[in-house]
Amino acid sequence: MIWTVLGLAFVTWLTMVILFTPRIDYHVTAPLRPDSDEFLHVIQFTCQATVHRGNCVEILTNGSQFYPAMHREVVSAQRSINLEAYIFSPGDIAESFVDAMVDRARAGVEVRVVLDAIGSDRGPFVRRLRDAGCQISFYQPLTWYRLHRANNRTHRELLVIDGTVAFTGGAGIADRWARPDGATPAWRDTMARIQGPIVAALQGVFAENWLECCGEILTGPRHWPELADAGPTEAMLVKSSPSDRATVSRVMFQMLIEGAVSEIDVETPYFLPDKSLRRALVQAAQRGVRVRVIAPGPLTDQQFVRLASRRMYRELIDGGVRLFEYRPAMTHVKSLTVDSTWAIIGTTNMDNRSFEHNDEVNVALRDRAVTERLRRDFASDLDASSEITLSIWQSRPMFEKLVGPLCWILERQQ
Repeated sequence: MIWTVLGLAFVTWLTMVILFTPRIDYHVTAPLRPDSDEFLHVIQFTCQATVHRGNCVEILTNGSQFYPAMHREVVSAQRSINLEAYIFSPGDIAESFVDAMVDRARAGVEVRVVLDAIGSDRGPFVRRLRDAGCQISFYQPLTWYRLHRANNRTHRELLVIDGTVAFTGGAGIADRWARPDGATPAWRDTMARIQGPIVAALQGVFAENWLECCGEILTGPRHWPELADAGPTEAMLVKSSPSDRATVSRVMFQMLIEGAVSEIDVETPYFLPDKSLRRALVQAAQRGVRVRVIAPGPLTDQQFVRLASRRMYRELIDGGVRLFEYRPAMTHVKSLTVDSTWAIIGTTNMDNRSFEHNDEVNVALRDRAVTERLRRDFASDLDASSEITLSIWQSRPMFEKLVGPLCWILERQQ
């Protein structure tokens, strides 16, 4: 009986913390043009992050492009493989990566894997990896002494090979990104293959979570080789962690949106912007910036999150923001492009869970060519989307109108 009472008391306390912790009302003192040297100067010190020059960034569209590219790098690894994933689900794709990591571990390559304890499955692959000498750890297992951190997940999707090549973006390791599942189409997503000095910063993100899981501090040239310039792209690491009350990613999003001059394009699988972000999007539209958002349509994997998202549409539509829903499949793309100057790609959704509860990783890219490459994908996705006008929103089903207001709790949690 006493444990039941204590359990209910803890759940009640945790719910109160989640629902009623005050939000930060983000805003800038004076907007800065994203293409200005002043923006570049201020963003580095505000976010306590460095803009790394000399990177090469390749945008990979959908599993048909990014899984083969990732697999080729794993197979060719000579010193180290560091993989972190929120989703690692048994299937053909996972099996191909496990086979490759097992082979490289037996050849003397150090293989380390961090998987989220809730998002990823514990299948036979765990024993296979460990028997081959790979080190694998699950982030934040659900135990009684960790209950206060149960809401903190690693949502980071990151692969670093030999400390010289990195991949990040929205996709985990699972068949859902590679092929249809019956009548359910393969998910739409984007990853980036990255070389150059920014790879060391991405390696540092993996090292952070590995240290938390295992207490091991990664050192040595296997993980930290000298990195030469590889291309023309300027890049900055943008990460989130619940240990930071105001996260770098949230600051970066706010500064870019409030400073935008001509265009803002957002694609996200979970669109639940808080009040200050909605205000920034509306104010941008009202000063003449073209603001477009692509969110999931009916083929989303989280129907109640979609209802909570659609509940906010009128405020944005009335403010001049153009909203679209992707039709062909679940879109899991997480990207923001601003003024053909900056692009952010990584794991952060435009919701409270990503900004305040999860460990996330993103790269902010200052390169017109990369931004235009992402814009071409955005334009293609736009062609496959339906615009939600005010009249369409007003004619949504009665069930949605009744249930939508009850989904408000997801605005805090998501």
